[in-house]
Amino acid sequence: MGAETRTRRFSERTIRQVRLDCNRAMTRARFCPDQSDIIQLRCVDESCESEQAFGNQLWYFESIGIDDDRLRHNVFGVVEYSVQFGLHELVDDGVFESEPQRERFRHLYEREVHPPSWRQPAHRWLAIGLVAVTLIWLSYLLLRILSA
Repeated sequence: MGAETRTRRFSERTIRQVRLDCNRAMTRARFCPDQSDIIQLRCVDESCESEQAFGNQLWYFESIGIDDDRLRHNVFGVVEYSVQFGLHELVDDGVFESEPQRERFRHLYEREVHPPSWRQPAHRWLAIGLVAVTLIWLSYLLLRILSA
């Protein structure tokens, strides 16, 4: 098994915006923004925008958060963006106490990002049912017209 070595350079403006949004997430989680420190930022998922759809990015950050009682906490955060016409629009963010909690957020994110597929059995059954009801309705109407 090889490690993924894909690296991408982001503009200074993008990194600055991500850091600002990470600090806002820390503030909403009741950590002191002046004393807390973001240790690491990384983009863990990115899809570029296309003619048919907007893009999105998911960023992880690790931080040392200082609360109101001046206690230090290891913090695992996430920031989600929609990339629309080249601009990063903040969609959601979160601050978690452990990495597994943050991974649960990622599972929800992946469900939203990946569109529904006809490969899912429920979607196929829905389509088959819709066709069946339509055929029954059309045959009923046809019989009514012919018997009149």
